[in-house]
Amino acid sequence: MPIKEHQHFKLYKPFGMLSQISSNEARQHRTKRFLGELYDFPERIMPIGRLDEKSEGLLLMTTDGKLSDTINRSGTEKEYYALLDGEITTKAMETLQKGVEIGFEGKRYTTKPCKVKPLAEPRFLPDANKKIRIGRHRPNSWIGITVTEGKFRQIRKMTAAVGFPTLRLVRVRIGPVYLKGLSEGEVEAIDTLTAM
Repeated sequence: MPIKEHQHFKLYKPFGMLSQISSNEARQHRTKRFLGELYDFPERIMPIGRLDEKSEGLLLMTTDGKLSDTINRSGTEKEYYALLDGEITTKAMETLQKGVEIGFEGKRYTTKPCKVKPLAEPRFLPDANKKIRIGRHRPNSWIGITVTEGKFRQIRKMTAAVGFPTLRLVRVRIGPVYLKGLSEGEVEAIDTLTAM
Protein backbone atom coordinates (compact mmCIF):
# COMPACT_ATOMS: atom_id res chain seq x y z
CA MET A 1 0.00 0.00 0.00
CA PRO A 2 1.63 3.33 -1.03
CA ILE A 3 2.29 5.97 1.62
CA LYS A 4 -0.10 8.87 1.19
CA GLU A 5 1.68 12.14 0.53
CA HIS A 6 1.29 14.88 3.07
CA GLN A 7 -0.88 17.90 2.30
CA HIS A 8 0.02 21.53 2.91
CA PHE A 9 -2.00 24.76 2.84
CA LYS A 10 -1.57 28.47 3.35
CA LEU A 11 -4.43 30.65 4.52
CA TYR A 12 -5.33 34.14 5.63
CA LYS A 13 -6.58 33.66 9.19
CA PRO A 14 -9.14 36.36 9.98
CA PHE A 15 -9.21 38.45 13.16
CA GLY A 16 -11.33 36.77 15.86
CA MET A 17 -10.65 33.18 14.79
CA LEU A 18 -8.69 30.60 16.81
CA SER A 19 -5.74 28.80 15.19
CA GLN A 20 -7.34 25.38 15.54
CA ILE A 21 -9.73 23.35 13.37
CA SER A 22 -12.44 22.91 16.00
CA SER A 23 -13.01 22.19 19.68
CA ASN A 24 -14.41 19.25 21.61
CA GLU A 25 -16.20 21.70 23.90
CA ALA A 26 -19.71 22.54 22.64
CA ARG A 27 -19.64 25.73 24.73
CA GLN A 28 -16.65 27.03 22.72
CA HIS A 29 -18.46 26.47 19.43
CA ARG A 30 -21.18 28.87 20.57
CA THR A 31 -18.73 31.69 21.31
CA LYS A 32 -15.60 31.08 19.20
CA ARG A 33 -14.70 30.74 15.52
CA PHE A 34 -12.45 27.95 14.21
CA LEU A 35 -10.41 27.28 11.05
CA GLY A 36 -12.78 24.45 10.09
CA GLU A 37 -15.25 27.17 8.97
CA LEU A 38 -12.90 28.16 6.15
CA TYR A 39 -12.21 24.83 4.43
CA ASP A 40 -12.83 21.10 4.61
CA PHE A 41 -9.29 20.26 5.77
CA PRO A 42 -7.97 16.68 5.68
CA GLU A 43 -7.67 14.65 8.87
CA ARG A 44 -4.58 15.14 11.04
CA ILE A 45 -4.04 18.69 9.77
CA MET A 46 -2.22 21.06 12.12
CA PRO A 47 -1.07 24.67 12.07
CA ILE A 48 2.66 25.35 11.81
CA GLY A 49 2.86 27.82 14.66
CA ARG A 50 -0.16 29.84 15.67
CA LEU A 51 -1.67 33.30 15.60
CA ASP A 52 -3.61 34.48 18.62
CA GLU A 53 -7.33 35.15 18.26
CA LYS A 54 -6.89 38.91 17.79
CA SER A 55 -4.10 38.57 15.21
CA GLU A 56 -4.62 37.86 11.53
CA GLY A 57 -2.69 36.90 8.45
CA LEU A 58 -0.61 34.06 7.10
CA LEU A 59 -1.00 30.64 8.69
CA LEU A 60 0.56 27.47 7.27
CA MET A 61 -1.14 24.10 7.76
CA THR A 62 0.24 20.61 7.19
CA THR A 63 -0.51 16.93 7.80
CA ASP A 64 3.25 16.37 8.36
CA GLY A 65 3.88 16.66 12.10
CA LYS A 66 7.62 16.19 11.74
CA LEU A 67 7.85 19.03 9.23
CA SER A 68 5.74 21.26 11.45
CA ASP A 69 8.05 20.62 14.40
CA THR A 70 11.17 21.21 12.27
CA ILE A 71 9.90 24.57 10.97
CA ASN A 72 8.76 25.69 14.44
CA ARG A 73 12.22 24.98 15.90
CA SER A 74 14.37 26.15 13.00
CA GLY A 75 14.47 29.90 13.60
CA THR A 76 12.55 30.59 10.38
CA GLU A 77 11.87 34.28 9.79
CA LYS A 78 8.31 35.44 10.42
CA GLU A 79 7.40 38.92 9.22
CA TYR A 80 4.54 40.95 10.68
CA TYR A 81 2.95 44.30 9.95
CA ALA A 82 1.89 46.00 13.17
CA LEU A 83 -0.36 49.03 13.51
CA LEU A 84 0.73 50.82 16.67
CA ASP A 85 -0.98 53.20 19.05
CA GLY A 86 1.19 56.31 18.62
CA GLU A 87 3.81 57.48 16.15
CA ILE A 88 6.76 55.22 16.90
CA THR A 89 10.15 56.86 17.35
CA THR A 90 13.47 55.87 15.81
CA LYS A 91 14.78 55.19 19.33
CA ALA A 92 11.90 52.78 20.07
CA MET A 93 12.54 50.91 16.79
CA GLU A 94 16.26 50.63 17.62
CA THR A 95 15.38 49.25 21.07
CA LEU A 96 13.06 46.65 19.50
CA GLN A 97 15.81 45.59 17.08
CA LYS A 98 18.28 44.93 19.91
CA GLY A 99 15.79 42.90 21.95
CA VAL A 100 13.48 43.89 24.81
CA GLU A 101 12.49 42.29 28.07
CA ILE A 102 8.98 40.78 28.10
CA GLY A 103 7.07 38.45 30.39
CA PHE A 104 6.88 34.82 29.25
CA GLU A 105 5.54 31.87 31.29
CA GLY A 106 5.78 33.85 34.52
CA LYS A 107 9.44 34.87 33.98
CA ARG A 108 11.31 37.74 32.36
CA TYR A 109 12.61 36.99 28.87
CA THR A 110 14.78 39.10 26.56
CA THR A 111 13.77 38.75 22.92
CA LYS A 112 16.34 37.96 20.25
CA PRO A 113 17.50 40.73 17.92
CA CYS A 114 15.06 41.35 15.08
CA LYS A 115 14.50 43.58 12.06
CA VAL A 116 12.20 46.60 12.35
CA LYS A 117 11.27 49.20 9.71
CA PRO A 118 8.67 51.97 9.44
CA LEU A 119 5.89 51.33 6.91
CA ALA A 120 3.31 53.30 4.99
CA GLU A 121 -0.20 51.90 5.47
CA PRO A 122 -0.28 48.52 3.64
CA ARG A 123 -2.90 48.88 0.89
CA PHE A 124 -3.29 45.16 0.16
CA LEU A 125 -4.79 44.40 3.60
CA PRO A 126 -8.56 44.27 4.11
CA ASP A 127 -10.18 46.88 6.33
CA ALA A 128 -9.54 46.32 10.02
CA ASN A 129 -12.15 44.53 12.09
CA LYS A 130 -14.49 47.03 13.73
CA LYS A 131 -13.64 45.64 17.18
CA ILE A 132 -10.11 47.03 16.86
CA ARG A 133 -10.02 50.45 18.47
CA ILE A 134 -7.99 52.40 15.91
CA GLY A 135 -7.35 56.12 16.33
CA ARG A 136 -9.26 56.48 19.59
CA HIS A 137 -6.51 58.16 21.59
CA ARG A 138 -3.53 59.26 19.50
CA PRO A 139 -2.18 59.01 15.95
CA ASN A 140 -1.13 55.58 14.70
CA SER A 141 1.91 54.24 12.84
CA TRP A 142 2.78 51.02 11.00
CA ILE A 143 5.99 49.02 11.34
CA GLY A 144 7.27 45.84 9.74
CA ILE A 145 8.91 43.52 12.24
CA THR A 146 10.73 40.28 11.40
CA VAL A 147 11.50 37.79 14.17
CA THR A 148 13.03 34.32 14.28
CA GLU A 149 11.17 33.17 17.38
CA GLY A 150 7.53 33.03 18.36
CA LYS A 151 6.77 33.35 22.05
CA PHE A 152 3.12 33.77 23.09
CA ARG A 153 1.90 37.26 22.05
CA GLN A 154 5.54 38.26 21.57
CA ILE A 155 5.14 41.12 19.08
CA ARG A 156 2.36 42.70 21.15
CA LYS A 157 4.47 42.45 24.31
CA MET A 158 7.51 43.88 22.52
CA THR A 159 5.78 46.98 21.15
CA ALA A 160 4.05 47.59 24.49
CA ALA A 161 7.46 47.38 26.22
CA VAL A 162 8.68 50.38 24.19
CA GLY A 163 5.49 52.38 24.76
CA PHE A 164 3.58 51.72 21.52
CA PRO A 165 0.91 49.05 22.03
CA THR A 166 -0.09 47.01 18.98
CA LEU A 167 -3.63 47.67 17.76
CA ARG A 168 -3.61 45.42 14.69
CA LEU A 169 -1.16 42.60 13.94
CA VAL A 170 -0.91 40.86 10.57
CA ARG A 171 1.59 38.11 9.74
CA VAL A 172 2.63 38.61 6.12
CA ARG A 173 5.45 36.07 5.66
CA ILE A 174 6.83 32.80 7.01
CA GLY A 175 10.21 32.00 5.43
CA PRO A 176 9.69 32.18 1.64
CA VAL A 177 5.86 31.98 1.83
CA TYR A 178 3.95 35.27 1.55
CA LEU A 179 0.40 36.34 2.45
CA LYS A 180 0.04 38.68 -0.52
CA GLY A 181 -2.49 37.40 -3.04
CA LEU A 182 -4.76 35.79 -0.44
CA SER A 183 -8.05 37.37 0.62
CA GLU A 184 -9.19 37.25 4.22
CA GLY A 185 -10.42 33.71 5.01
CA GLU A 186 -9.03 32.29 1.75
CA VAL A 187 -7.25 28.90 1.78
CA GLU A 188 -4.82 27.72 -0.91
CA ALA A 189 -3.23 24.27 -1.29
CA ILE A 190 0.58 24.29 -1.59
CA ASP A 191 2.32 21.57 -3.60
CA THR A 192 5.42 21.35 -1.45
CA LEU A 193 6.50 22.79 1.85
CA THR A 194 10.01 22.15 3.07
CA ALA A 195 11.88 22.96 6.22
CA MET A 196 12.88 26.61 5.87
